[in-house]
Amino acid sequence: MDQHRAGVVTSSRTDGVAVISFNRPHRHNAINDELDQAWQAEVNRAIGDETVRCVLLRGEGRSFCSGRDTAHLGERVAGESDLSFVRRAQETRLAMIEAPKTIVAAVRGYVLGGGLEIALSADMRVAAADSVFGFPEIKFGLVADTGGTQLLTPLIGPSKAKYLLLSGDRISADAAREWGLVDWVVEPDELDEAALDLAKRLAAAPPQAAAMTKQLVDQAWAGSIRNGIRQELIAQVALFAGAEHRAAKGAQLDLLRVKE
Repeated sequence: MDQHRAGVVTSSRTDGVAVISFNRPHRHNAINDELDQAWQAEVNRAIGDETVRCVLLRGEGRSFCSGRDTAHLGERVAGESDLSFVRRAQETRLAMIEAPKTIVAAVRGYVLGGGLEIALSADMRVAAADSVFGFPEIKFGLVADTGGTQLLTPLIGPSKAKYLLLSGDRISADAAREWGLVDWVVEPDELDEAALDLAKRLAAAPPQAAAMTKQLVDQAWAGSIRNGIRQELIAQVALFAGAEHRAAKGAQLDLLRVKE
């Protein structure tokens, strides 16, 4: 097994599968700039690697990914604009959706916000029974901005999608399976083995036929999803600049400080 470590991200290759793991377990793999950049680079490297036929996404520790780290919410490095920041994240999400390789997400614990959008960008999702899913963005006066509104709706329908996105409530793994958000639910200690076994079976398919099959299935909504994600970009940039977001963000951060 070829293994590559990049601090906050780890990756390995086995039997045609690239296993990419978030590695900030002390923060439930919350995304800061370091993790974001390393993870995007690793995903793009796997997609471009001819020896890789399937990509498996997972997280170290108790959670898959709890979304953007609230300690860094709204921060931009070296004066980067909100437009550039969100668009860059969207490009990686679109690359996953349009990749010729099959992508599987193995999720556990917190699967929230941007972490849930990453899971939704995969072709299939295997969840541990302890997983919880939600979009907290609305509580910060924001929208899901890397495909959440567009990827969620075809899976669970518009009314349930609106409920999750508008309430900020969380649902269990069993509810997520019942709604169609995830495909399989397994015991937490079985997750890694079950997901890797699935990824290896998918990697064994003839690669050109697999790529064309994925493209044909996705053809029904590919164009509308790409357009909708760009609409998320416009909406999010406008919200970041508004007073509503600043007030909601302050209130939510105060609540988090109290809980800590």
